[in-house]
Amino acid sequence: MRRSLTSVGTFLTPNLVALSLFACGASAPPPATAVEAAPAAELRERGPNALCAARGPLPDLTCTPGAVMNIDLDAICNTSTSGRRHVAPGDHKKAFTEYGYSYPQARGAFEVDHLIPLELGGDNVLENLWAEPAEPRPGFHEKDKVENYLHRQVCAHAMTLADAQHQIVTDWLAVWRQISSTDGPDVDADGDGP
Repeated sequence: MRRSLTSVGTFLTPNLVALSLFACGASAPPPATAVEAAPAAELRERGPNALCAARGPLPDLTCTPGAVMNIDLDAICNTSTSGRRHVAPGDHKKAFTEYGYSYPQARGAFEVDHLIPLELGGDNVLENLWAEPAEPRPGFHEKDKVENYLHRQVCAHAMTLADAQHQIVTDWLAVWRQISSTDGPDVDADGDGP
């Protein structure tokens, strides 16, 4: 049974991301191609018979639309995520089984990943989680580099939080390709900062 929306967590669809990010202070309205946001009730019910299908290294946005817990830049940029990081054991297991993976998996083969990472205000709810493999690459290690890069960009005021959340939800691979090919001061050869 689908959980209801709360004041703490907000479930996102790609179109709702664009609309909500604009409402949270994005510098421009959603792209002209965006359509009206689908109500949370229209999201596919997640259950043992409704497996999700990853799109390569990207999650199924019907199952994992993303969820935001925090948009406070001071907390995002100046507070460790350790106090906010808590995935319920049942949600941890469901993140695997709903994508068709057995549970548990070998240590290091997968990460229960936050689509919108805690570093960018993401929530610990199932709608923001999926089992992301390390292999084939790019996998969760590469997405972690994207998360760190976007976090640095937001906290340096080089990008809005709304833009970073939108990029990570819609196609984190595009950001990874960009930072992997950049030799500038923001990213070194392995995607980390200086």
